[in-house]
Parts: sequence; structure tokens; C-alpha cells
Amino acid sequence: MKPLFTIHAGEFLVASYIEQRFKDYLVWLPSRDLGVDLLLTDKACKKAVSIQVKFSRDFLATHMADALRPGLKACGWFTLKPQKLSQSTANFWIFVLYPFNQKEVDFVIAAPSAILQLLTAVHGQPNAFQSYIWVTKDKRCWETRGLSRDDQLLISKGLYQNPARELTPYLNNWNPIHVALKA
Repeated sequence: MKPLFTIHAGEFLVASYIEQRFKDYLVWLPSRDLGVDLLLTDKACKKAVSIQVKFSRDFLATHMADALRPGLKACGWFTLKPQKLSQSTANFWIFVLYPFNQKEVDFVIAAPSAILQLLTAVHGQPNAFQSYIWVTKDKRCWETRGLSRDDQLLISKGLYQNPARELTPYLNNWNPIHVALKA
């Protein structure tokens, strides 16, 4: 039996967050999946922004070495196809990082072209990107797939520097969506 209506956890977390914090926006759910999970409009329904949501369970509690845990808040794993990013009809992709033992959810919000550019610069052009996104307790965010253990420790300690891998400008940055809905 096919369910009448489903929404996955990441979509629910994004929609709920938006409804609680941004009272001037309406959240809409498409009736079928065509690469857009949520549609946001202004209250007059004159301007819209489309969103693709990606959700990962937290790997911090189960897959991280004890030495890394003190400085990390959440660690997600995403499999992304370059073709889906390049052909995405969504204005923004939102990666949901839901910490295992904390209540504060983090969101990485970026245009699909920006995500593709960053991942291609770091990983080349594979058939699929295996992306590890880590959020630190000091509110920084990194693409960590392929890093050495030493670099991972530097991230955990807040000492790592590499602009090509840094996602901090996209961490919980809702401003591009606000701008798009006000334009």
C-alpha cells in the first residue's frame, strides 16, 4: 500500500524551523518529488524559493574516535551525484545536521552550483561525491572526506585552516533565502 502522504525527517525539521522563526514565510509541500522538497513563499504568495533537503543521521556518537568528539557537534554523511547538483531545479539545497545528543539542529544552506563547485574543487569529478560534513562546537563547518587524522584533530580543536573545505559561510545562513524572497 502506498502512503497517502509522507515527509522525511529532514524536510520536517527544515519546515518546522522556518515556520517557528520566520513568520513572514509560508512553507509548501509539493505533491510529488521532482527534486524540490519544499517551496517557500512570502505571505502574499508573490515570491517563491524552492528547496531540496538532505538529511543525515549523526555519525559522531557511533563512528568518531574519542579524540575527535570533544570539539565536534555533529557529523553527517551525504552521497551526492554531480549531475543532480548541476541539473537541480531547487534554488537552495539545505543539509540538515541533527546532533545525536543535543537539541540544536544545524543547517548548511547553499545554491546547488556552490555545493558542486566546492565538492569538485576538493574531490575532483567522481560519479558520486561521498561528503562528510562536520559542525564544530565553535560553530565552524567543514567538508572532511579524505582528510588525514591530523587535519581531523585540528578541526576538532578549532585550529584547522583551509578555505577550499570550509562551509562555515553556509552554516545556518538563512540570509540568501531572505534576500531571494524580498527581491
